[in-house]
Formats: sequence, C-alpha cells, structure tokens
Amino acid sequence: MKTSGRKATKTAVAVDPDAKSKNLLRLARIEGQVRGLAKMVEEDRYCADVMTQISSVQQALRAVSKELMRNHLRHCAHHAMQGGAAEREAMVEELLELTYRNTK
Repeated sequence: MKTSGRKATKTAVAVDPDAKSKNLLRLARIEGQVRGLAKMVEEDRYCADVMTQISSVQQALRAVSKELMRNHLRHCAHHAMQGGAAEREAMVEELLELTYRNTK
C-alpha cells in the first residue's frame, strides 16, 4: 500500500503493461477531446454537435473503464478471492459498488 500525504492508497496487484499503454494513449486522446469540447462551448457551437462530442468522450471513458475492470478482475479480484473470507467479502462488496455506482 502506497501513501501519499495523509491518505493511504491501494495499488494494483498486477497491471498488464500493454493495457496500461493503451489506456494512457486513450486518456491522452480523451484529454484532447475535452479541450476541444471546451473550445466548442466557448465558440457557441451548435448544441447537437457539442452533445455528439460529449457522447464520444463518454464512450472513450467507458472503454478505459472496461479495460481497467478486466485487469481488476484478472489480477486484484482473483488475488482477493484466493485470500481469507474477509478479503473475499470485501472484494465482492467492492465489485458490487463498482458495478452499481452510477445506475441511479
């Protein structure tokens, strides 16, 4: 467990290097898309065009999230399920929270 400042943070059990590289490239592209969105809003671009670009950014973020979930299940969750009952239960709760966090 790494610490940064006062708050302790968890680190991944393992990270697929290829997935990490792809996610970093996707995130850099998304960062550019978001800057483009800000420019579109500043320029009073047509609402439907802005919303189309927002949808594109959301889809790109979902792709990153999906890849992160894949890694989490293959490594972190797998490792937790090999552990004790408390570690398994904590992982089940974490996965449920991740799955249903934004379904309201």
